[in-house]
Amino acid sequence: MKHPEVDAFKSENPRAPFYQQALQDSARFKEAYKKRKKHIKKEEMPWEESPQGLIKHVTNIHMDTAECAIETYIQLIPSGSRSGKHRHMAEEVFYVIEGHGYDLHWDVEFEVTDKYYWDWKKEPQKFEWEKGDFVYIPPYTMHQHFNADDEKPAQIYSSTNRIVKEIGYNWLEQVENAPEYKGK
Repeated sequence: MKHPEVDAFKSENPRAPFYQQALQDSARFKEAYKKRKKHIKKEEMPWEESPQGLIKHVTNIHMDTAECAIETYIQLIPSGSRSGKHRHMAEEVFYVIEGHGYDLHWDVEFEVTDKYYWDWKKEPQKFEWEKGDFVYIPPYTMHQHFNADDEKPAQIYSSTNRIVKEIGYNWLEQVENAPEYKGK
């Protein structure tokens, strides 16, 4: 019994070495992975003055850590100030280490009928938080953190899923910078 795909395979060009390349890429990755850091000392965690605010990276794709799935950082929000406002395709969670304040979340609003409609809610939801609280931010929700203490900084430990970026949805948009950010 003949099969048209078998005949096409025997006669058609171009040919590709993609599977062989995948095996070679995997072998290189496994060797490099053995050398990645499994223990990161606090002195190795870089600080960054970013449009999102002052953050200390705990795990990041650029830090050559063995961890391959999440980005984590500690963010300091000065007294009476706020973070930048941004959105990204991956969901985010954060734990409040110190301080109290609130978040504003503009969730995605969508409708699928004959056409696809996508926008952000005009009015945000407000979520008050304090030391020890956990906050969940859904995917692609525009959000911003506010420190409600006029005397002390707030400190949060934030995590986002790196895999969403790696599968092609690296949609990070900075809508508003943190007030202290002086960069470009």
